[in-house]
Amino acid sequence: MEKQNYDKVWKDILEILKISVSDAAFKTYISHTHLIDIKEIGDRVIAQIGCESIFIKQQVEERYFGLLQDTLSKQLEKSADVTFIVKQSTSHFLQPSETVSPLFDEPKINTEEINEAIKKAHLRLPFTFDKFAVSGSNQMAHAAAQAVAENPGTSYNPLFIWGGVGVGKTHLMHAVGHSMISKKTNTKILACTAEDFTNDIVDGIRNKSTAEVRKKYRKLDALFIDDIQFIAGKDTAQEEFFHTFNAVMSAGGQVILTADKPPMEIFKLEDRLKTRFQAGLIVDVSSPDFELRSAIVQIKSEERGIVLSNETVSMIAGNIDSARGIQGFLVKLFTEVNFNKKEVSEELIQSLLGKKDEASEIKIKTNPDDLINKIAKYYSLGKRQLLGESRKRPIVRPRQILMYLLKIQIGLPYQEVGRLVGGRDHTTVMHAVDKIQELLSTSVETREDIRGIKNSL
Repeated sequence: MEKQNYDKVWKDILEILKISVSDAAFKTYISHTHLIDIKEIGDRVIAQIGCESIFIKQQVEERYFGLLQDTLSKQLEKSADVTFIVKQSTSHFLQPSETVSPLFDEPKINTEEINEAIKKAHLRLPFTFDKFAVSGSNQMAHAAAQAVAENPGTSYNPLFIWGGVGVGKTHLMHAVGHSMISKKTNTKILACTAEDFTNDIVDGIRNKSTAEVRKKYRKLDALFIDDIQFIAGKDTAQEEFFHTFNAVMSAGGQVILTADKPPMEIFKLEDRLKTRFQAGLIVDVSSPDFELRSAIVQIKSEERGIVLSNETVSMIAGNIDSARGIQGFLVKLFTEVNFNKKEVSEELIQSLLGKKDEASEIKIKTNPDDLINKIAKYYSLGKRQLLGESRKRPIVRPRQILMYLLKIQIGLPYQEVGRLVGGRDHTTVMHAVDKIQELLSTSVETREDIRGIKNSL
């Protein structure tokens, strides 16, 4: 096969794969692959597939090897063997359903003009769709944000994104702004926090410049406000925002809001605002799962020029719960590598993970009996089995986790933990606590189990 035909073959395969896997999996993994080479050996072919990073290679090879092999075999009408290597694409592969070249030449992009517009809109530079990792926990919000970016003011207006700290709400909101400005640099966009909005209102009243403040917020093509829950209970801020919201919406402008909870659960938020927020689309962003955290580690480490192995990516993702936590950890790692001249290794990762601030850990409030029952239920064990004498690993590990949580989370003395868990000696409890603390730095499974138990409580 001629090399110039590889692009066409791979675009056809991408079209098939897009309908065979979830949208999140396609965007996060498969879209970052390309066809490098095809060799014919008798009645078989060997296809070499390039992946943009080590992490992409690992995920595609482990999860989609069979699907890729079958799809290639059908397309090439020969039995195909597949190999994977890490290699950046030297040509631009169009995404499925992406249009080919336009009929007329597009105007050249003025980077300076775009950067100036981004700065004026108060958008954060790294917060683009390209830098956003997608998985099941944020797929709906990501799709909604992309729809708004394509048709601002019409698709979902207002768009209300809610979720916990560091799950990507602000990133998605700013990504819409980046997309709008890249298409039309003179788009009037303003991104701010609810606190900024409130402070402007207060300053306007104090300095008798309310008219200027209103003009700043009401004459926009798009208004993005972060943490809108902070205007709740502030009568003047809510009054001004009500009229600002109506002015932007009535002029066909797009409004995107983020909060830590849905509108109806925001205490002291006026009913007239709640009903207006509910008139659009309300989407939630859950805490990132292990798969998404792994993708975030890979993206953020590559941004900083840090090369991580699959094992170290998994180690970091298994120990840190949030995107912000991951970013903070990588800053520490970057400092160790670039300023202290240390090599990236599992030992270095473990030592940095061991320096976590324990206050950042999720704490649970429960009593010992409830915890014992929850752990027994989580592992599908009888209470008697959990507290008994069995030395089988499927029972020992849950028992060690129980002792660890009784000691570290509830704060019971070693002797009391031993008494509750079948009358064991305090040295046995100490060994169990040390063992689980060690596993928390190396075992994704242990980390996920403890997180699941805490969530159930």
